[in-house]
Amino acid sequence: MLNKRILKYTFYFLLSTSNFLFSQVEYDFSGYVNNFSIYQKFNKSLAEEYELDNSQILNLSRARLRPVFYFGDDFRLNVEYEIVSLYKNTSSELFQTVPQKTSRQLFDLTWTPVNEEKFSISHFIDRLYLKYAFGKGNVTLGRQRISWGTGRVWNPTDLFNPINPASFSKVEKDGADVIALKYFLGNFTDLNLVFNPNEKIGNSNFGGRFRTNIGEYDFSVMAGNFENRIVTGADFAGNFFGAGVRGEGIFSADENKLDQNFVKYILGIDAQVSRKLYLMLEYQFNGEGKTNKDNYELDRLFKGEIINLSKNYIHFNSSYQYHPLLTFTFSNNTNLNDGSGYLSLIGNYSATEDFYLNLGTQFFYGPENSEYWYYSTSIYFQTEYYF
Repeated sequence: MLNKRILKYTFYFLLSTSNFLFSQVEYDFSGYVNNFSIYQKFNKSLAEEYELDNSQILNLSRARLRPVFYFGDDFRLNVEYEIVSLYKNTSSELFQTVPQKTSRQLFDLTWTPVNEEKFSISHFIDRLYLKYAFGKGNVTLGRQRISWGTGRVWNPTDLFNPINPASFSKVEKDGADVIALKYFLGNFTDLNLVFNPNEKIGNSNFGGRFRTNIGEYDFSVMAGNFENRIVTGADFAGNFFGAGVRGEGIFSADENKLDQNFVKYILGIDAQVSRKLYLMLEYQFNGEGKTNKDNYELDRLFKGEIINLSKNYIHFNSSYQYHPLLTFTFSNNTNLNDGSGYLSLIGNYSATEDFYLNLGTQFFYGPENSEYWYYSTSIYFQTEYYF
């Protein structure tokens, strides 16, 4: 585990020697602050089973600082540093709330100086990478986001930065500690090679993705080794009679346990029906999931290792611009196997170009011990400010 002092000194060294190493150093600074005031209510049976309070009030604040340093024309250093404070009026906790090192991160760059029963303050570095651009590509070293896949809700081929669509307060995908090479082979054609080291080098993850374009469609194929499983996959995106269509999928194999091989894929379509109305539909088949809710891997869900428990899902989303400054978004996500799901309604108001107000709710439904039975119905008020 990387010592924070070593990280600090390394960062200072990069800054202090940059003028010597490069003729000119320029920088940009941006970021945002957002705040969620949340009321959550658990269903009565769940609260009794897990000894939770029936309801709770939370206040979640995030400040994300994003400096970028440019060393000449070819090098740049990106940093994204986040401070998170969380207040809860109860000690109830079912899902992980304090930021922690993920399985795709080699170094632990999180620390929580305040971690009381109802209040915590956490700091973490979510992006820290050096990027070198050369004639036909670039090399990136450090904690970064790897953007694979075409899905709007789920990304089966994104084995580095998956995110649970039910987590409305999760703003950014977690960064992964990787070495990445992107080589441009022509217009709209490139090869992306990624190595994600593990403390045990034999357990490291690695993969490659080839992407190209044919007509109005983008295609890509990928393959690699993730969590000691051999994974192959593909994705596409394009236009079909005025609508956008997309799909992606993987085959994940364990050569020693053939009964644990699985397929995962999505198919989606979206369209700007009118100047004000947007519609989207996406289906997911999750071959890693279980058809019987008694076999759900709840411990992996609560730890954030997986984002879904069952096999078949459908997600519908619609967005209507009531006024140039006011937009309403409605979505419904349904587990087709156990009948559970959630409804979401959000009103977004653009107070200024940099300041936004959002009022939203997530209502979860389903029979006892179904997937979304474990989530809490929430009403929240969000403020966002970008600088």
